[in-house]
Amino acid sequence: MAVFGYYLHLALRSLKRSTVLTALMVVAIGLGIGASITMLTVLHVMNGDPLPGRSGRLFRPYLNPLPLDFKRSKFGRDPSLDLTWPDAMALLHAHKAAKQVAMAGSRLTADSEVSGVHPKSVAVRFVTADFFTMFGVPFAKGRGWAAQDDARRAQVVVLTQALARRLLGDSPALGRTVHLGGHDFRVIGVTRPWHPRPLFYADPAGNFYGDSDAAFMPLSTSVDLGFSVNTTSGWGRDDSLTGASTSWLQFWVQLDSAAQVARYRRFLAAYAARQKAAGRFERPSATAKLYSLRGWLDHLNLIPQDVRLQSGLALGFLFVCMLNIVALLLAKFLRRGGEISVRRALGARRRDIFAQLGVESVLIGLGGGALGLGIAELGLWSVRQRPDAYAQLAHMDLTMLLSTFVLAVLASVLAGLLPAWRACRIAPVIQLKTL
Repeated sequence: MAVFGYYLHLALRSLKRSTVLTALMVVAIGLGIGASITMLTVLHVMNGDPLPGRSGRLFRPYLNPLPLDFKRSKFGRDPSLDLTWPDAMALLHAHKAAKQVAMAGSRLTADSEVSGVHPKSVAVRFVTADFFTMFGVPFAKGRGWAAQDDARRAQVVVLTQALARRLLGDSPALGRTVHLGGHDFRVIGVTRPWHPRPLFYADPAGNFYGDSDAAFMPLSTSVDLGFSVNTTSGWGRDDSLTGASTSWLQFWVQLDSAAQVARYRRFLAAYAARQKAAGRFERPSATAKLYSLRGWLDHLNLIPQDVRLQSGLALGFLFVCMLNIVALLLAKFLRRGGEISVRRALGARRRDIFAQLGVESVLIGLGGGALGLGIAELGLWSVRQRPDAYAQLAHMDLTMLLSTFVLAVLASVLAGLLPAWRACRIAPVIQLKTL
C-alpha cells in the first residue's frame, strides 16, 4: 500500500504539471466512452433477458400452414408467426410439455360500479391457465384460474394492482365484479408490478417495449364472448377466429430438460407431417421448428439495423479515441525521459517505472469515465426523445454504470501499455548525458 501511495503521489504530480495535455486525454476518453456506452446501453436494454432464471426453459413452437402459392407483400405481416385456433388447441390438448399456454392480446373498455370511475380502454391478454405459473407472474392477492375454468369458460379476471386500484379504489378487489368489454367478470387475483422487457410473448406485430397488460382473462371465455383481438391474418375463405386459415394465437411451452426439448421437436414434426398427409399443410414437415425464447426474439429481428450500425460506429469512435490517447501518452512519457533516467540511475527497476506510468493511465481512465458517464446520460436522454417504441427504456442500470468505469479504465490502460513500455526502454546513460 505504501508503494502504491507513492506511485499515486508521483502520478498526480505528473498530471498537474501538464494540465492541458491531461485535460485533452480525459476529454478524448470521455467522448469515446460516452458515445459507446450510450449505444451499448440501448443494446443492453433491447437485448436483455426478459425472465431471468426461467427463459432457458421457455420455447416457441412454429408451424407453417401457408399455401405454397402464398405471397406476402414486402412490408406485410408474416401469418405463420402466429398459430391458428385448430393448431393451438391441438398442441394444448396434447400435453406434450410440462406447461403450455395459448394467448392473444386485445384492448377492452374497463369500468366498474364504483362512483367516479370513467370507462377506459386497457390492454388485456387472453390466456390459458398455465400462463401465471409458467411465466412466474407475482401475485399480491388471490391466484390465477385452473384448467377447469378454461373448460367451462368462466368469466373471471386477474387485474394488475394499478388497474384494480383505478377500478375499485382502495377496497379489497377479490370477489368484486368489474366490467370488461361490456361483460361482468369476477376478480380472482391481483398481480404485483411485472414488466418483462422485451415483452417476449406479445403479438409479433405488437409493441415489445410498450406497457405490460393490465388484465388477464381465460382465452376460451374471450372466444365465447366474441371479443376481437389485436391482429389476425387470413389466407382462406374462412376468416373466423376458430377457422383453420386464420392465424392470431401465440403459443409457448415449458420444457425442463434437453430430452423434453428433443421429444417436443419430434412431436412437432410428426404433427406437421400428419397435417400434410391430411391435405391441410402443403409445406414439408421440416418447416416445423421449436425456437428458444432468445432464438425467437432473434428470429423477429427486434433490434433495428440502425441501432446495430450506430453501436458499431460508436465503438469505432472509441477505437479512434484510444489511438489518440496512445499518441498523447507516448509524447508525454517520452518527454519525461530525463526524469525516468534519473530514477533508473538511482536504482528504480523497469517494472517500477512501468507500474508508476500504469497508475497514471488508470487515473486518466477514471477521469474519462466520470466525464463519459455524464456524456452517456446526456446521450440516453436524447434517445428518450425519439419516437421509437424502445426509447423510453433507455436508462442506465447498475450493470452499465459499472461497465462505464471498467471500460474507461481498461481503454486507458491498454492505450498506455505501448507508451509505458517505450518509456521503460529508454537508455539511462544516453539520457543522463543530455541533462
